[in-house]
Amino acid sequence: MEYTQEITVNVPRARFVELFDDPANLAKWQEGLLSFEPLSGEPGQAGATSRLTFKRGRGTMVMVETITRRELPDLFEGTYDAKGVHNICRNEFQESGPGATRWVANNVFEFTGAMKIVGVLFGRSFPKSSYKYLEAFKAFAESESRS
Repeated sequence: MEYTQEITVNVPRARFVELFDDPANLAKWQEGLLSFEPLSGEPGQAGATSRLTFKRGRGTMVMVETITRRELPDLFEGTYDAKGVHNICRNEFQESGPGATRWVANNVFEFTGAMKIVGVLFGRSFPKSSYKYLEAFKAFAESESRS
């Protein structure tokens, strides 16, 4: 399953990238994030891996992020692996006039094992769920920039 989404954030690109790139900000816009733990490599750089733990319902979901490309301020790519799910995410950040940034996020999801059934049954909900993160970052970044 593959889809592309975009949103315009009313924050200059330099400030957008500064907020996006700071792990201390993740919990401010990623709902349910309980922890972010660097595992290997230089945090934030290509090749680095980190463990993200999210609260989901009554349980938790753990995923491993691997940064595959980091060409900021233009591009940030990573893979996100959880049990039965492999997500490839390409994020492009483009200047959108004075004081705004256009974020284009391309997601590819690959499912294995029992998660293939989840992908078929609930695949339509993935874009909606992903877009909530873009909207949450927009709200966070714009409120931080007004402060």
